[in-house]
Amino acid sequence: MHVLSFDIDTILTGDRRSRFGACGLVLALLLFGGGAPVQAQDESATGDVSESDYYRLMSLPVPDGVTLEVGGMTRLPDGRLAVTTRRGEVWLIENPTLEGGEEPSYTRFAQGLHEPLGLAYKDGALIANQRGELTRMVDTNGDDVADRYENVTSWKLAGNYHEYSYGPEVLPNGDFFVTLNLAWLSSGRSLKPWSGWGLRVSPDGTVNPMVAGMRSPAGFGKNAKGDLFYSENQGDWIGSGRITHVEEGDFVGHPSSLKWADRPSSPVDLAPEDIPDSGAPMHEVAEQVPGLKLPAVWFPHGVMGISTSDILVDSTGGAFGPFSGQLFVGDQGRSKVMRVALETVKGEYQGAVFPFRSGFHSGVLQLAWGDDGSLFAGMTNRGWPSTGSEPYGIDRLVWTGRVPFEMKAVEARTDGFKITFTRPVDRETAADPSNYEISGFTYHYHSTYGSDVINRQGAPITRVKVAEDGRSVRIAADSLRRGYIHEIQLQNLASESGVPLLHDVGYYTLNRIPEGEPLTTGVRAQQEAETPSEEETSADEDAPSDATAEKTLPKHQTTQPEHWTDGPDRTITIGTKPGLQFNKTELQVEAGERVKLVFRNTDDLMHNLLIVQPGTVEPVAKTAMNMGVEGQERGYVPRSENVLYHTSLLEPETNEAIYFRAPEEPGEYPYVCTFPGHWRTMQGILRVGE
Repeated sequence: MHVLSFDIDTILTGDRRSRFGACGLVLALLLFGGGAPVQAQDESATGDVSESDYYRLMSLPVPDGVTLEVGGMTRLPDGRLAVTTRRGEVWLIENPTLEGGEEPSYTRFAQGLHEPLGLAYKDGALIANQRGELTRMVDTNGDDVADRYENVTSWKLAGNYHEYSYGPEVLPNGDFFVTLNLAWLSSGRSLKPWSGWGLRVSPDGTVNPMVAGMRSPAGFGKNAKGDLFYSENQGDWIGSGRITHVEEGDFVGHPSSLKWADRPSSPVDLAPEDIPDSGAPMHEVAEQVPGLKLPAVWFPHGVMGISTSDILVDSTGGAFGPFSGQLFVGDQGRSKVMRVALETVKGEYQGAVFPFRSGFHSGVLQLAWGDDGSLFAGMTNRGWPSTGSEPYGIDRLVWTGRVPFEMKAVEARTDGFKITFTRPVDRETAADPSNYEISGFTYHYHSTYGSDVINRQGAPITRVKVAEDGRSVRIAADSLRRGYIHEIQLQNLASESGVPLLHDVGYYTLNRIPEGEPLTTGVRAQQEAETPSEEETSADEDAPSDATAEKTLPKHQTTQPEHWTDGPDRTITIGTKPGLQFNKTELQVEAGERVKLVFRNTDDLMHNLLIVQPGTVEPVAKTAMNMGVEGQERGYVPRSENVLYHTSLLEPETNEAIYFRAPEEPGEYPYVCTFPGHWRTMQGILRVGE
């Protein structure tokens, strides 16, 4: 038996390791230990609020010698956490909630697996999904070490690095649900039978294909009704992250998997050529292609994460706050957790995603509840760099007992939306239509990697009505569009006791518009929506007033300036390499030289290249990360004087040349990729000589 333990003073809190004395230990247990949360004191105080006021984050210590790159995680009936690692081990963590002040301990239950990404417990056994096999692990003698490994079923692999396998999720009938990623060869490819599919596996190993059209699923879970949802990551045919309700026979979007749909066991009756590569929005294509399932909720890329991961329903009965029955969804690249409130309209799931908690210490891949109602996040960032800089670990999120003032849910109405709050809103400010802003947008559905935000358009507010109890607001708006994501932005709102909104934005996916009575009473909006003129919308801040003047070359010049009649003084080519890195970390030019820089993106992710002022990488990158929907529209290039020159945001296997005059001041000018989550590792230095 391999058992490891450690001292309580190695607990991680906040953003760095802290050592506790006796008083610190008591404080740690009060904040993070078992039992019910401490109830809030008076919350009439105004001023800034932060996520940590309501949900406190800590990291479980990891013993020396354990590389806890979490691939799967589940809670056992006795309260222990079972964790798989990407290095092929399974660990049992005793007392992860620190109940009674006792130290957690680690026991290695199994080893030798092939990158298991998912873990479940059923009938006294742990079941892990290896790359090519669903494996049942049994401890027959009670020593907490698996001594029997059983092959439930297996599948063929082509050997491509991207053929990850996730699961299992235990279905209501006792079957297992697993997913097989597509391979990546400049595009998503289904190289072996059933890659790109969700499979239903019976306990005796019988495999039935269930859902087609997956690209790179990284999580799934059931809602409070027991319906199954899976999460998807941006890529080819996938404009942005999303979660989708899946049922037998669904096709969820990526056509590569349809090459196996003509097999007798396939429940999907489509072929790859049935899917048009027109770039039209997905909801428009779905009207032409019966069987194409729309996402329940889109996660706008770069705003609500960049790599959607595990899904976990709040089944804590209030122990985790006021969001019972809602879904929490992790994001690996942005090291955060979002919150989703679902509803069904005309038999179809739709709903809103809200920010919830950021600041996790590594990339969030797996979620699980502790037996005290705290939330555990299993994390990893090897090969998938994240904003959280730690390489791996487990974070624990604990509700403090204070109720944040939040949009609890958004529901569709025939002429707009109803917003419900976690606590009564100040009715005077809530009745002011100028405190609400709604705009709709969507994405291309095409074989190109990812998508820009397209068809963005405001939805002017026409009426507002606040409920008598202050718990909800009805908003009527013009120009709502079925199939579109609607950004709902609130301004200047506070609770009736003066507590400001913790998060002021949500994104509602409007698949169906319900029937019902329109809002006929309330405050009518007085102001007309301000829309930019055609001249304003077409203007580019980087565009020069005189394109031939050397001093006014734009920051993004993609054609050789006409007055460079004898060509550039220097041509530089730079590319990418695995692990989110440029293939050159130093470039050399002379002050004032005319430079042609060719950026080749040979990676399977989107990248840009910005040359910035010395010492400004971090502020530029963080500004890019917080640009909202505009981030995609501008290729994650901030409006900043610190940005000297930049490329476009390049899709995989594409390239672009930019032309610029090297700075006149010698020095070291950083270059960086500001796609969210990439900047920490994807940097280099442009050295400008005398």
